[in-house]
Amino acid sequence: MEPSADGCEDCLAVGGRWVHLRLCLTCGHVGCCDSSPAKHATAHFHGAGHPLVQSFEPGEDWVWCYEDEALLRVPGLPERSHS
Repeated sequence: MEPSADGCEDCLAVGGRWVHLRLCLTCGHVGCCDSSPAKHATAHFHGAGHPLVQSFEPGEDWVWCYEDEALLRVPGLPERSHS
């Protein structure tokens, strides 16, 4: 799965800004975190129902499950980040 963008896909479309990025592990949608004004990653979960996102920040290797509200460590998960 390829990331949908190198920044928050929704912010890029409307000229918004973000703090940190999250990558949907179901479809590759890149959205902004809940510290960002628009919280597009959480909005994507509520709209699409895709529960797992991986941090899309350099050096971070965690996954968040929206359904269980749980931080997961997944051994062997490829590191992914924006440029």
